[in-house]
Amino acid sequence: MTDPRITQLAQALIRHSCRLQAGENILFDLIDTPEEVGIELIRAARAVGGVPHINLRRSRITAEMFSGATKSQYGLIAQLELSQMQKMQAYIAVRGSDNSFENSAVPADAMHLTQRLMRPVHDHRVCRTKWCVLRWPSPSMAQAAGMSTQAFEDFYFRCCLADYDSLKVAMDKLADRMVHTDHVHIVGPGTDLHFSIKGLPAIPCAGEMNIPDGEVFTAPVRDSVFGTVSYTAPSLYQGIPFDGVKLRFENGKIVEAHCNGNEVALNKILDSDEGARYVGEFALGVNPEVLLPMRDILFDEKIAGSFHFTPGNAYENCDNGNRSQVHWDLVCIQRPEYGGGEIYFDNELIRKDGRFLDPDLAVLNPNT
Repeated sequence: MTDPRITQLAQALIRHSCRLQAGENILFDLIDTPEEVGIELIRAARAVGGVPHINLRRSRITAEMFSGATKSQYGLIAQLELSQMQKMQAYIAVRGSDNSFENSAVPADAMHLTQRLMRPVHDHRVCRTKWCVLRWPSPSMAQAAGMSTQAFEDFYFRCCLADYDSLKVAMDKLADRMVHTDHVHIVGPGTDLHFSIKGLPAIPCAGEMNIPDGEVFTAPVRDSVFGTVSYTAPSLYQGIPFDGVKLRFENGKIVEAHCNGNEVALNKILDSDEGARYVGEFALGVNPEVLLPMRDILFDEKIAGSFHFTPGNAYENCDNGNRSQVHWDLVCIQRPEYGGGEIYFDNELIRKDGRFLDPDLAVLNPNT
């Protein structure tokens, strides 16, 4: 018997996240997910008159393909996948994995090659389709979260099926504050960061493109960033774990990068191209149900009381001009148990120790 929460999630993805219309093509990209996920998505798409298409992938097989990637091979794969994507009006990816570190043995040069060659597919999907990306709960994710498998599944569906319409009211108010802000100052242990967001839009994310969701993002003026930031959440990038990442900026550029081990790998990522040492996104995490980091960015960037400050590519709908094959959402949690911290908009204290001071934004504060 299918878990009714899967049916409910599929319907929310089709009707709320993608708002699929009759006659529209939608591609389901499913990685290591149960058959019931694909079945319920197909049924939900057909129920509104959509036309479902499906790609089924396995993470171990994909890692093996990445390991021996060549330019001619992935050039052809990119052409085929771009041709397919160009025929779609909507896209949903559900990404499961038995092992979050499956790609850790893939040579870095091969990973960089595949990312560069597949970038046009990614860019078309992000800029030209209605899309949503989410994880699928697995025992490895439960372990990363320090939870039992059953408890994590309950947490997963609680976050993914949140009342995003109610959160969006407050998120719109926060976005309006950001749009009218010039100077941002963030302080905390190991962090003293200044930058401008003047003239850039602020985008509230309430279940349309990511599930779980809950962030309001903008971008810094590219050359305005200076100071230091110490990220308090562990990260996973290209299958490699990073802890204690600390960056120092001058004129928008990362001029020093340190972490607890893996500093060679850290700097190699930041040297992928010129834009990798500049920041393409600044966002505040506001999902009250998401509290603990688990090395999964689709969850971690939504942590209530956090912000992420992202080396690499800017989004087209909030474009500060930075271009890179990298987009690395590194997260700093500012709740008291992570050392606290403050965020100022034009010298006004907006959030202290992870909690907004404006009563109109209280619904976005962590449920603690």
